[in-house]
Amino acid sequence: MKLRRIAAAASTASLALIATLAWSADMPGRATFLEPGQMKWSDAPPVLPAGAKITVLQGDPSKAGPFVMRLKVPGNYKVAPHWHSKDENLTVISGTLALGLADKMDGKTHDLKAGGYHFLPGKTHHYAISKGQTVVQVSGDGPFDITYLNAADDPSKMAKKEGMTKK
Repeated sequence: MKLRRIAAAASTASLALIATLAWSADMPGRATFLEPGQMKWSDAPPVLPAGAKITVLQGDPSKAGPFVMRLKVPGNYKVAPHWHSKDENLTVISGTLALGLADKMDGKTHDLKAGGYHFLPGKTHHYAISKGQTVVQVSGDGPFDITYLNAADDPSKMAKKEGMTKK
């Protein structure tokens, strides 16, 4: 349980750093216009598998309050079964995201194509697999978090273990 809290804190710190890079994070209450070329993409926090990029469009996902962010992932990108403590709104901007509502990656998914929308109540167990490069927009009320059903699936823990064995 203590390790989960440490991983959650590290994830929150990573999201806070990314939010400082966002154009609009410093301008609460102001109208915001962002063109695709103005979005600053960076590596996703270590709580997500390597290969994803993230940009924060509004707010700060690591803090209480509304936020909007986008996640860009390569083809066949998999996020193991997990849940979030708060509700999540997800819109597919491009590509296709296969979403499964299960405790295991059982292959029973709903393919959500570009333009598709998905609402997920907090604490709902789910997983995701991209079919080709995919960009999704996630919005909700922060802080945004991810808790993996199987702690061994948490990429941030795997990275810490690898770091320990290299020393």
